[in-house]
Amino acid sequence: MKIGKFTFLAIAAMLVPTSAAITVVVLPSAAQAATAPVAGGIYTLVPGASGKCVQVPSSSNASGTLLTQAACATGSTYQEWKVVASGGKYNLVNVGSGMCIDDPSGSTTSGTQLQQWGCGAAQSNQLWSLTGSSATPGKYEVVNGASSECISDQGGSTAGNNPIVQETCSDISRMQIAFNLVGSAPTTGTTTPSSQPTVASDGTGKYTTVQAAVNAVPANNTSRVVITIKPGTYNEIVTIPSNKPYITLEGLGTSASQTVIVDNHSNAGGYGTGGSATVFVEGHDFEATNLTMSNSYGVGSQAVAVNVEADRAVFNNVRFLGNQDTLLVNSYRGYYVNSYIEGTEDFIFGAAVAVFNDCQIYAKATGGGTITAASTPSGNTYGILIYKSTITGAANNKTTLGRPWGAAAQVLYSQDSLSATIATAQPWIDMDGTPWTGARFDEYDNTGAGATTNGNRPQMSSSTAANYTPQKYLAGTDGWNPL
Repeated sequence: MKIGKFTFLAIAAMLVPTSAAITVVVLPSAAQAATAPVAGGIYTLVPGASGKCVQVPSSSNASGTLLTQAACATGSTYQEWKVVASGGKYNLVNVGSGMCIDDPSGSTTSGTQLQQWGCGAAQSNQLWSLTGSSATPGKYEVVNGASSECISDQGGSTAGNNPIVQETCSDISRMQIAFNLVGSAPTTGTTTPSSQPTVASDGTGKYTTVQAAVNAVPANNTSRVVITIKPGTYNEIVTIPSNKPYITLEGLGTSASQTVIVDNHSNAGGYGTGGSATVFVEGHDFEATNLTMSNSYGVGSQAVAVNVEADRAVFNNVRFLGNQDTLLVNSYRGYYVNSYIEGTEDFIFGAAVAVFNDCQIYAKATGGGTITAASTPSGNTYGILIYKSTITGAANNKTTLGRPWGAAAQVLYSQDSLSATIATAQPWIDMDGTPWTGARFDEYDNTGAGATTNGNRPQMSSSTAANYTPQKYLAGTDGWNPL
């Protein structure tokens, strides 16, 4: 049974799973000469016909905001775009909002106005290839991966607030885009626009600890601050306070395992379960990418790696390491994508709405253990969704899918690959006198050796599953869609 569940105030706003990698410095003028775009660089995008900058109008952080052009303004982060490599193409990520240039719904219609939307993993309508202009060297046709249409200044207008659209590609001025470098160019092949990381334990960064970098962020900040972290092991407790939203922690290694934030508290030390965490996330619109968060306390006590108490938190390519109670999804909404979670018992637990998309989940207890312990409030339709993920474990035919920390617990395993680690005959179990049969436990369209069906394995119908998608879980009242 869990104890010490903490509750903090989080304020709803917008976030995306991928964001612009900047340090906590003011960026220089956009008015620089066009350069060859490099992955990790930050640029203004200027159509040749107008000489104006592609922008997110009104400094909007909302998904669906339609893009326009305006006179280039020094230091306007909503006119600045980071080039992020993805599968041979690129995302174009706005520095101000952290969102991607998006062809709405993958439209193939010429003239469709482009928008910003939360960046998704390898979404073709957010991926762009860059083709050098033959007519105007130094400029580029920017071609969408879904529609094969090019970014264009509608009608070649020189007017401010003119729509930025996609059109059938042609090497003409309104589709010849100059990439004007903002700040220093990155070294080819790197993922950061500056050679100096924000945090480096060896002293080569601006700060030597992650918490020092977080402390330097102004309270009640209104735009995204990305804290880049040099590969290494950071033995510390990190707290993202509720008055510091829009913070991203980004590891700069070639893999998530190279940048590790770790501590070894447990509830046995008087901290309570929630208070034993290595990382506390309280500020809304938090993001973490390409790093590891770990609690190295051994087996025998509840020891949390990450305690998430923030709305619209996104974890992309993050490793969560621990034993019992690794990841506390305490409240609000969180999206976990392309990530790895391991533990021994109840290692994904809490009252939040939490979606795990394309994740690797590993049950490490050799004697078997339980993956989820949801405490979903009875008034909430959605709790924990494990979607298109792979579940493996050290034990054979012993790992259980979940047990109810609260009577109304809601957990759905949807379209997952369940290995032989799953206790096929009885994959849902009671918890401290709370029967699993009264909880909202379901499976849908799972595969693998652990995906057999019987009377102890409720199966959701296809018609019902249509209302239990990641988008439905996360939408809330504001339509949030980080996918």
